[in-house]
Amino acid sequence: MVGQGDYDAYVAHVRARHDGEAIMTRDEFFCARKNARFGASGERAFRCC
Repeated sequence: MVGQGDYDAYVAHVRARHDGEAIMTRDEFFCARKNARFGASGERAFRCC
């Protein structure tokens, strides 16, 4: 599955480096990454072209 490793790495990072911080669900994580990449609510989006 595409993105599986990204979510697993995110969870491992939060557990190791951000003790006590809430971990996003898989759906929340993918939504946040999608919004960061393509923009949402007027946020500046990453564009390669």
